[in-house]
Amino acid sequence: MSNAKQVIAMLRSRAEGDDEAFYSIALQIAASEARQGHRHTAEEMRSEVDKARSKESRGMSVPLKFASPRGDIEGLLELREPRFKLKDVILSDRILTGLGDVLRQQRKRNWLREHGKTPSRRILFIGPPGSGKTMSAEAMAGELQLPLFVIRLEGLITRYMGETAAKLRLIFDETNKRRGVYLFDEFDAVGGNRTATNDVAEMRRVLNSFLQFIEGGNSTDSVIICSTNYPSLLDHALLRRYDQVLEFQAPNAEQIQQLVLANLKPMKGVRLSWKKIISQAEGLSQAEIVRAVDDAVKSAILDERNTVSTEDILFRLNERIEMRSAFS
Repeated sequence: MSNAKQVIAMLRSRAEGDDEAFYSIALQIAASEARQGHRHTAEEMRSEVDKARSKESRGMSVPLKFASPRGDIEGLLELREPRFKLKDVILSDRILTGLGDVLRQQRKRNWLREHGKTPSRRILFIGPPGSGKTMSAEAMAGELQLPLFVIRLEGLITRYMGETAAKLRLIFDETNKRRGVYLFDEFDAVGGNRTATNDVAEMRRVLNSFLQFIEGGNSTDSVIICSTNYPSLLDHALLRRYDQVLEFQAPNAEQIQQLVLANLKPMKGVRLSWKKIISQAEGLSQAEIVRAVDDAVKSAILDERNTVSTEDILFRLNERIEMRSAFS
């Protein structure tokens, strides 16, 4: 017999119209049947879930928008519809391998659960601003065809004792109800070192709550991504809580060339001097290089040209260097 709580949860999810939760619980029951040696029953249940999902997919004539958060969670989460896939992001082989491993486990999560294993779902992104962390989180959501929920820190962190931890619980409760990719951007605001001299008791409680919540089970296998520009500020206890810790860096020579070529459209680059461009772009972030090339393309459009020269790109890259110097 299936667990009565699972049956109740299935009925509740069906009544609420949450098909993904309904299917997820059905697959958990199939995994339980498989562990008891009822392989035929488990296979039949998985097959029926696959058929139902496939039928829904074929029946949609237009793409359906993801539902925005409502109620108590509304001010804590910002829904973003994924616009990218991994092919749209210029990343190192190390990062692509790490993300690919998480994607593979997420796509085959039902198989893993049948063997008593859970898929990787907790990822820490570290690296300088503009290095592709947020875009990679969006690409992960795009690959998994899941909504991206960005945690709004201004709504999460308050000065009232216990309120931030309570709101954090609401977010993690939501990850159990609604499968998605949840991004904690600028995570050092939550995960700062508990021994820091400027720390306060409230933020220590918040971090302790986060550590407790992130280690808890998750029925939907929602992906949680934490992103920070300042890894040295994070509490060391966080490291062992993540399945993957991926370090983003400024693009190398090959990646600079890929970024320029990918963002030149609809223009053509006539005999570009890659040596000069790469030398000028070294040290700039992905975002800065993309904006520089985009500015060069817009200037060419307004000048009624269909090509972009090396000098156009160098001029715009130098602008970005000067902007960075103004803030240093």
